[in-house]
Formats: sequence, C-alpha cells, structure tokens
Amino acid sequence: MTAKFDWPARFRRCSQWGGLALALSVCPARAFAQANPEETPGTAFHAQTTYIWQAKPAFSAAYSGPNSLSPLKERSYSFTLTGDLGLRLWDGAQLHLNPEGAQGLPLSNLQGAGGISNGELARGSGASLAMYRARFFVQQRINVGGDSQTVASDFNELGGQFSARRWTFTFGNFSLLDYFDNNPYAKDPRSQFTNWSFLTHGAWDYAADARGYTLGAVAEYRAPGWALRAGRAMQPIESNGLALDAALGRHYGDQLEVEGELPLTLAAGPLRGRALLFRNRIQAGSFTDALALAGVPDVGLVRRDQSKSGWGLTLEAPLADDAGLFLRASRNSGKLETYAFAEIDRQLALGGQFSGASWGRSQDRWGVAYAVNGLSDPHQAYLAAGGQGFFLGDGQLNYDQERVLEAYYRLLLSPWDVRLGKVQSALSAGFQRISNPGYNRDRGPVSTYTLRWHSEF
Repeated sequence: MTAKFDWPARFRRCSQWGGLALALSVCPARAFAQANPEETPGTAFHAQTTYIWQAKPAFSAAYSGPNSLSPLKERSYSFTLTGDLGLRLWDGAQLHLNPEGAQGLPLSNLQGAGGISNGELARGSGASLAMYRARFFVQQRINVGGDSQTVASDFNELGGQFSARRWTFTFGNFSLLDYFDNNPYAKDPRSQFTNWSFLTHGAWDYAADARGYTLGAVAEYRAPGWALRAGRAMQPIESNGLALDAALGRHYGDQLEVEGELPLTLAAGPLRGRALLFRNRIQAGSFTDALALAGVPDVGLVRRDQSKSGWGLTLEAPLADDAGLFLRASRNSGKLETYAFAEIDRQLALGGQFSGASWGRSQDRWGVAYAVNGLSDPHQAYLAAGGQGFFLGDGQLNYDQERVLEAYYRLLLSPWDVRLGKVQSALSAGFQRISNPGYNRDRGPVSTYTLRWHSEF
C-alpha cells in the first residue's frame, strides 16, 4: 500500500519557511554593511534553503525484513534552512554560528541501503520543522610565511589575506566533512550528488550525531602544494544518536589527513591526492561476538569499548574551472557495527562534475558517478543470520556488492538582486539506480528520481 503524501501542500509550507529564511538573509544585512566595501568585513550574514523531492517506483523483492527498503512505490522530501552569522574577533580569528532547521519524510524510514538516496535527511527526520544549532565554532589562522593569498568570503568564512604557509585551528561545534575529504566535485547534497555514497568516503564512519554534527577540534598546516590536518571529535553516546559523549579521553573519533599536488599536470592544473586515516574509540558491538550468541544475533547485546579504524584515498583530476574527475577508495576494519555514518565497510567510487559550456550554459553543472559498496565477511554473516544493523536487515541475505549510479543536472537561475547582494538559486533534476540494495541480490534494482531547489544569499 502506497503511503499518502500531499507533497504540493508540504512544498507550500516549506516554501513559506524558505521565503522567511531568504528575507532574513536580506533584511539584517544592512546591519553588517561596511563603510568601505573594499575592506575585509568584520561581520557577515549568509543563508541557504534547500528542498529535495524524491520518488521511488515499486521494485521486485523476494522477501523483506524489518529494515528493508520498501518494495512499494514511495515519495519523499527534505527541507533545510541554515543561517551563518560570522564575526571577526581579532587578527586572524573568526566566530560563526549556524542556526538550522530541518524537516522531511525519508524513503522507508531511511533504511534498506548502504548508499541512502538523500544526504539532506538524517535519522529521526520528521514532518515537523526541528530547529537546532548546527555549528558554533571559533577559528584562528596564524601566518607562518610565504606569499600572500586571498581566502574568499563564503558561508562560514569571512575571508581575508593570509600567508601561503599558515596554521589554522578550529574549536567548537561543526561537521568533520567541513574540513576533511574536501572533494570539490562530490561533497554537497545541496548542489551536487545526493546519495550518501558520494558525500565522502563511504567506509569512513566519521564521528557525528544523527544530524551529522559534532564537537571537537581540528588543526591544519597549509603550505604551497600540500597540507596536513588532524582532528579529534565527540562520538554520540549511542549509535547514531543525537546526544554526544563529552568524555573525549575515553570515546572519540580521531582522523589524520594529508593532501598534495601530484607530479602530473593537466591542462586545468595538477592532479591532486589525499590520504585519510581514522580511528574511533566507541562502545560498539562486534559482529563475531553477536554471532556467538544463541538465536538471532544482536550487536546491542555485546557492546563494549572497542576501536574501529580505516582509511580513505582520493584522486582529483581538474578539467576546467569547477569541473573535474574524482576517484575514491576506502575501507574500515569491518568488525564492529556502524556507529555514525553509512553501513559501508569498503567502497570504490568514481565520477565527475562538468559544466554546460558546450551548449551555452557555462554556469550550469552536471555530474555522473558510480559507487561499488561492500561489507566485511563478519558483517555479511551477521545480516545473513537475521541480525539487524542500524540501516540494514532483510531477515536474510543473498550477498552481493551494492552498486549505485547517480546523475544530475543543475540549472543555475538568474539571481535575485537586492540592495546589498544577490540571492542565487538553482533547480536540479537527478536519477539514481541502486543494484542489490542492502547488498542483497534477491532485491531490486531500484530507481529514484530527484527534484531539488536550492537558494542562497
């Protein structure tokens, strides 16, 4: 039975909130105007709103379990609005506060796949708008030497002039995806690919609450041609929960990443590479321990303090301004339950982002990407025995790798001019095809169609 879904009415309600968000992004901006617009601003205000609608036709399935993707046709939506209040504190230091609101109706309660179709949806999303603090952090840059570089003003960035060699320290409430695996072609579900397979390394179970945010610290050293960064962040108290564990000496997520230009130069610039290592100290259940129990295995019964580690590699080939190819490979130890991100233990993903210059739409962007997601042997055995993960559990499992294909086209619309700036909007259409959803060859394939509206100031 298909769920009733009055999406036009929901869209009208979300549009009212979106209009309010954009109005707020315009009206208070007068208070932040500078006497000399060429001076680096001491304060700034930005806002964004994104609405994503998705539809999934019915697909074939030999059986379904408690955490399966429903074989019935479904429709889904998500809506977010975010503000950024920025304040320059002293030389090189800035403070940012991001109030955020979100609501949505996920496909199948966000279950049934390693690569979930909408990166704007979090577990616990509901039809009522929930307001919360997404980010609240202080950042300090310290110049070390070298030529002067311009850092452009943007969302969560006041910009300014800094030396080519510098330290950057960030403390507070943020997302680890703000600083690690900063892939320019596949990162932001508000403007690029929406499937979780392409938000970051699929096997990186990065520390975050159920909405994707955490509390912690990140340190980065940047020099011409390379950079090194490290961070420690809080884990949720419970797997995929909202409450964070403040005991950073006992439970935490550590990550170390190095990036640099490689000795191969393309027409648009050098090939770039990144290597990420992570280690999580968490209270989690082992698949092997759960399988040793009598009856249906349950990782919730065998949780104890343990470590989960892994790695991720990225290659980026720039083809033109804001266009290029990427390749990601990642893997984790695969012994413990998924704690904060997707149920993916290993992944290979490749794709690219391109412009519409060939048909006279140079500001438009389109992309296509393909991911192969996999599970470790203990994870497979656990699901085959009827065990339930946070996102997976068909009751049994005829294992195969999950394959995700996604393509989108983003049409940039004419900006809305206001007295102190512009409101820029884009309309996107996309398609996803997931083969063996939930790593089960007895189910699927499943297709998903996407429409997305995004505006920002």
